[in-house]
Amino acid sequence: MYLVRDFYEQHGKYLGLSLFAGKGGLSRRIHRAEVHRPGLSLTGYLKGFVFSRILVIGKQEVEYLKELSSDVRSERLRLILTAATPAVIIARGFRPPKELTAICEEKKIPLFQAKLTATNLLGKINFLLFEEFSPNVTLHGSLVEVFGIGLLIQGESSVGKSEAALGLIERGHRLISDDVVRVKKKEGSYLSGSGPELTRHLMEIRGIGIINVAHLYGAVCVRPDKGIDVIVKLEPWDDDHFYDRVGLDEKFIDVLGIPVPYHILPVKPGRDVVLLLETIALNHRLKDMGYNSAKEFNIKLLETIQRKEKKRGVHENHL
Repeated sequence: MYLVRDFYEQHGKYLGLSLFAGKGGLSRRIHRAEVHRPGLSLTGYLKGFVFSRILVIGKQEVEYLKELSSDVRSERLRLILTAATPAVIIARGFRPPKELTAICEEKKIPLFQAKLTATNLLGKINFLLFEEFSPNVTLHGSLVEVFGIGLLIQGESSVGKSEAALGLIERGHRLISDDVVRVKKKEGSYLSGSGPELTRHLMEIRGIGIINVAHLYGAVCVRPDKGIDVIVKLEPWDDDHFYDRVGLDEKFIDVLGIPVPYHILPVKPGRDVVLLLETIALNHRLKDMGYNSAKEFNIKLLETIQRKEKKRGVHENHL
């Protein structure tokens, strides 16, 4: 549930908002990731008008309202301001008409002033609300940026996720979040991961406790968020399990409707997990550039087999 109060506290300073009236309505819920100008609805034409969106009143609306009589102005404003209206914002620092102020106080609809133009407000608020309403999920694991690739390390408890992430950080890579990763679907096409503010830059290492990565390794080894490009699951080595040794069969896992490349990495004493994770990240970059080592090897193998079969056929014909 996203409230007007949350929006004001998080983005009020960035947007230059000041509360003018309707303080009692800050607990109103914002239902839509949309904001609009009343425009034609101020004439009384309400067909297709959506009451549950934040209203931005700009210069044209203010000048139009000034030309109306007080009674008509009040009547028109009451038509568009209902119990479903989350909030109203007056652009360019205009002083709201007294009728608008009275209605907002009466119906407890937060009324804000902003110095930005209506066009700028529309663009900025639509973007902020779209981000807030993006589909999201919380995943367990450690998210690290490795050679520019967002690598989410997952696995059962005590398998060594945090230790692997710490090893990557020690080699100069960057931590986004340890243990809890908040994943958001951005623009409907990619995933972005971040960590809770409370545990930002912190890691829990068994036998040591909580450490602050930014303090130990410097601010260059942390970042607030990163796109998730690859997911790697660490699991204890199982001699009875068949592990892919070529890599032709690429695996994907669905996260919020987006397929993400997925690797299972067996762990046992003697395996350099940090080096293997770096290799996965570099190999992913190569694939993005159009070079697939497994497919290249497969093509060469097939060509070699064909050449040998052709030579065998020629030899048999001579006989």
